[in-house]
Amino acid sequence: MLLTPNHVDRNLSTHGQVPVGMHLPSLFVALIIMLTGSIYPFIMARADGTAHHALALSIFWAMSAGLVRGVGFVPRARVWRLLFSGWSCFAALLMAVLLWWDH
Repeated sequence: MLLTPNHVDRNLSTHGQVPVGMHLPSLFVALIIMLTGSIYPFIMARADGTAHHALALSIFWAMSAGLVRGVGFVPRARVWRLLFSGWSCFAALLMAVLLWWDH
């Protein structure tokens, strides 16, 4: 495949947008979740020791969104951009807090 200037221009992350860089708050949240989940995985369990799947899902979503957005990657597709944004990291973290508070 021959790369033309138009082809290369379409693949730039800044095409028609503000330049994208690292988002340190999202990355920080993701790293804290990753370390906490690795050191103490029982935080994603119920009081009886069984897995709390909704809580784990929201925690892993927050971690994934935080890592993707934190390193500066912004997907092109609108649905992926929405699911892996800094705001979705915050929303998933808020959902995890509410689920943890409820159980």
